Amino acid sequence: MASAMRSVLSRGYATASAVKAPIQLNSLTGTYATSTYLAALKKSPKDLESLAKDIEAFDKKIKEDAKVSAFIQNPTLSASERTKALSSVVPSGSSPILLNLLTVLSENGRLSSAPKVFADFGSLISAYRGELEVVVTSAEPLDNKALNRIDKALQGTEIAKGKTLKVVNRVNPSVLGGLLVDFGDKSIDLSASSKVNRFNAALTRE
Repeated sequence: MASAMRSVLSRGYATASAVKAPIQLNSLTGTYATSTYLAALKKSPKDLESLAKDIEAFDKKIKEDAKVSAFIQNPTLSASERTKALSSVVPSGSSPILLNLLTVLSENGRLSSAPKVFADFGSLISAYRGELEVVVTSAEPLDNKALNRIDKALQGTEIAKGKTLKVVNRVNPSVLGGLLVDFGDKSIDLSASSKVNRFNAALTRE
């Protein structure tokens, strides 16, 4: 994971000791996200916010544009083919740090992990802004009405005091029905899969 961080930082933007991340992410995708965050913040807070907007826009493009999604997920392309195509996929005017990140992911054969890296970067930028990120995982995408209800329910909690809530919906079919809600150091499992697991565990004890 250290090599992943050095790959992005070594492109002339930051050193790990120059700035610090607001939260620690221990996964490999978290390492890529952290190095990207540090690279942008080393330049300036304005560059960090600009990068955040570009990442959000490109992440949305991956989800909405089937061709871009297919390119990102295509395991048959060589590293050189992916790197060559990136310049045409990334919108002109985007932060060069975004292209650097995607290039490093491509060179390491991890371009398909870009959405997860973006999600981890979102956690970092939320912490930087003093936002409380609420990750709601569901089997299918939730509409704004459902997300607003969750936001309203959490507004009055002790952990949300003095913070701006940022509700993020992530889709994972394995949760079956219901929801997984993660915020701060709290996790609420309201999924049907957790009920099935508890039932199976109870049967095992019999």
